[in-house]
Amino acid sequence: MLDERTDGTRAERSASADRRAPVHSHAHSHSHGGPLDIGPAERRRVRALLAAIVVPLAALTLVALIVLWPKGETPVGSRPLSDRGVEYVKGKITSVGQTDKNGQTPVKMRVSGVEVPVHVPAEIVANGLEPGDEILAMFYPKALESGVVYIFQDFVRTGPMLALLLLYVVAVVLVARIKGLMALIGLGVSLGVVGAFMIPALTVSSHPVMVVLVASAAMMFASIYLAHGVSIRTTTAVLGTFSGLLITTGLAWWAVETSNLTGALSEEARNLRTPIPGIDLQALLLGGIILAGLGALNDVTITQVSTVWELHAANPRLARRRLFLQGMAVGRDHIASTVYTLAFAYVGTAITLLLSASIIQRPTLELLQLGEIAEEIVRTLVASVGLVLAIPLTTAVAAMLAPVAPGGQTGAREPAGERESPRRPDALGRGAPA
Repeated sequence: MLDERTDGTRAERSASADRRAPVHSHAHSHSHGGPLDIGPAERRRVRALLAAIVVPLAALTLVALIVLWPKGETPVGSRPLSDRGVEYVKGKITSVGQTDKNGQTPVKMRVSGVEVPVHVPAEIVANGLEPGDEILAMFYPKALESGVVYIFQDFVRTGPMLALLLLYVVAVVLVARIKGLMALIGLGVSLGVVGAFMIPALTVSSHPVMVVLVASAAMMFASIYLAHGVSIRTTTAVLGTFSGLLITTGLAWWAVETSNLTGALSEEARNLRTPIPGIDLQALLLGGIILAGLGALNDVTITQVSTVWELHAANPRLARRRLFLQGMAVGRDHIASTVYTLAFAYVGTAITLLLSASIIQRPTLELLQLGEIAEEIVRTLVASVGLVLAIPLTTAVAAMLAPVAPGGQTGAREPAGERESPRRPDALGRGAPA
């Protein structure tokens, strides 16, 4: 990392070069500020200010985690998977026969070295069941009189999913190296927060939105600081992400209330009423909307902060206004891609619902207002607005703080012979009208 003495020397050389350089027709562009003379005292003040904001926020998150942590038993894992006398076994499909006129297909599987018939629903047979597939079946003694005592439950996917997970980990570590490894650790911690805190707490807490907000804050700190370290740079991204979360929360609250979204229309939501009496499904929907935008928020804020830091490192003479404008040039591209990124993600997850709804003849506008479809639309729009507004907020804060961070906090110290001359033309818009 470049130290302050090096920054000062570069600034002096740059200023001297400017005095010797001829005046070009676009020289007025530097009127918004030349090299920034930032002293150690100002750096300390900025660090203290950021600490005064982030440390209490982290402490508040920790206290809220402790207060909201579920005490005693929760409904999670409290119900048995099957009735008494019923057990689950794994088997491998050995044969798939011809479908008869009643739509029934004889299927056999091998269990403990013995070939037995297994009942498989027609839609499963028609959509990819093949000999060699490993399945999970329910052994149902009450069906002995019918001759079929095994009933298909699901496929066993352990091997393919582990292989895909391994491929993902290897790809991330090979490309991103230590940062990729730390990001994976941050992801593991975040998933731990979901499994150990958020899911159990949602089953017993009367404040589901608060549970989701606290879990989101904890995951934000874990994912950003573990992946990128603790610095002015990453703290800027934390502030941008948290601002986006607040915007998303406020907008989601308004949208859910005014659109009369209940969160009680899906089959999964209705199934929660019996094991968790009194659960607030509308608040659960609101919490889900907030949580849905967190990962994308982390993405855009880190990207914008990194963009501004690299711009400053490439041209330390850029004034803060120029840093913001050039950072937003990248930010606008990010916004353009974000507009359809979330939309495509939600359409992909809801495609079965969309197909089911489209079968019934009704006006398009009425179709889009169906409860379950409206929930997805509101989820997409709220998360997208939060992302879009987080970009200029994060970029503005990054433009203010990048010149203050020693050496732009870009990483390792540059070799002296490879430092870019302050007067070398570049493609970063230097000299363009501000």
